[in-house]
Amino acid sequence: MENLNRYTMEIISGYNILIGVVVTIMTAVFGEFWYLFAAFLVFNIIDWLSGWSKARKLKIENSEKGLSGIAKKIWCWVLILVAFMISNIFIVLGNELLNIELDFLTWFGWFTLASLTVNEVRSILENLVEIGINVPFFLIKGLAVTEKLINSKINIPNDGDSDD
Repeated sequence: MENLNRYTMEIISGYNILIGVVVTIMTAVFGEFWYLFAAFLVFNIIDWLSGWSKARKLKIENSEKGLSGIAKKIWCWVLILVAFMISNIFIVLGNELLNIELDFLTWFGWFTLASLTVNEVRSILENLVEIGINVPFFLIKGLAVTEKLINSKINIPNDGDSDD
């Protein structure tokens, strides 16, 4: 019995060390809110799996389309990286060279992450509906409301200076 308790404690201790290392690395790479990036990654995986399940059920599996889906997810991560890099570059330029307070530009990255997260969850729900899962309406409606709120916060009025 004593060996079992010691073995159990070693497993728990090893687990705690592993989790501590993972959280430390994630915090070092992604910052204080690393879990938001981890959630986005989980949604990426669930979306890919639900899309694969949908294609299999509808008998439209295609490895090229599957690889294209994975490539799109990688490009979403690149987009998030670019959004955060742009904001950081402009913040440094503003603070260090131009004496302009541009810290609000950090929101570029966060709004990009939020918008892409909404898109991932919407895609998951759409896949589940097509698979035949009865998705509660409040999830679909709540996601639409969330997207509208995010978009309303980034609504930039056109001042007529653009070439659009």
